[in-house]
Amino acid sequence: MAEVRKMKLGSQGLEVSIQGLGCAGLVRPPKPENEMIAVIRHAINSGVTFLDTADFYGPFTSEILLGKALKGGIREKVQLATKFGLKSVDGKIIVQGDPAYVRAACEASLKRLNVNYIDLYYQHRVDTRVPIEVTMGELKKLVEEGKIKYVGLSEACAATIKRAHAVHPITAVQMEWSLWTRDLEEQLVPTCRELGIGIVAYSPLGRGFFSLGPKVVESFPEGDYRKTIPRFQPENLERNTHVFERVSEMAARKGCTTSQLALAWVHHRGEDVCPIPGTSKINNLNQNIAALSVKLTPDEMAEIESYGSADNVFGDRLLTKTYSWLDSDTPPLSSLQIS
Repeated sequence: MAEVRKMKLGSQGLEVSIQGLGCAGLVRPPKPENEMIAVIRHAINSGVTFLDTADFYGPFTSEILLGKALKGGIREKVQLATKFGLKSVDGKIIVQGDPAYVRAACEASLKRLNVNYIDLYYQHRVDTRVPIEVTMGELKKLVEEGKIKYVGLSEACAATIKRAHAVHPITAVQMEWSLWTRDLEEQLVPTCRELGIGIVAYSPLGRGFFSLGPKVVESFPEGDYRKTIPRFQPENLERNTHVFERVSEMAARKGCTTSQLALAWVHHRGEDVCPIPGTSKINNLNQNIAALSVKLTPDEMAEIESYGSADNVFGDRLLTKTYSWLDSDTPPLSSLQIS
């Protein structure tokens, strides 16, 4: 199995495994707890020590699961990331980022995770009603109190990232980044690199598309949010099949799986990029780790990127832009709020 080395994430001192484990799929839909704990511990024993969760996953059950998995002296072996800011109210997803909520969410996550501190605490989505400086002010206090070590943002626009970073250094920005999701490359990646912020790539396998191709929709369980994504609707999925076919052909030439090639491409995007593929199966986890052994030349990178270019992919990556960086700037901090 490939060695999972460490990397510096951002410029504030955080070191993580070069590949992480996204933990949403461990509880969505619900799965046998003992089996999912075995997956988490196998990841850690294999060198994948950067674990990514959120209070929204479940909700709450992913954090509880991790709390149980990290018992017995395992906590200090891992870099634990969780998120706040999303909650479901009467069937609607609400984004919240006021100081009182930030603090209450952090305290609740600490209890569920059964830890004294969180390594990396993200704002899951940006509350467009609250100036980012206000949210960051409370996160800065939590850092000073030792409850969190580093601060992150997810799906934030460049202007928000810059404003947040001016209040307290941002260690990482988590964005969807895969062969067929490249909208962050023009603005967000350069902004992060200018400020020394690490990039955490979620859904690096295209929400399963680069594992199974168009057949992936047949594996979506009842209630799976991916069923609503425009990219997976029949009229778009049929047109996107050629992307998977081209990547599959190249993977065959490289002697690896399609998912390994897609994951290797993300790894090759820079030393500051850490993908966090999620899986609930040990075999898939091993396959993802093996992607670290796939090496790509500049010519091969250019070839594979041409397959997933924007004009070759049909359908948006999310059902609504409300929860993407495209609509994530916040109001300015007024003089009244400063006082």
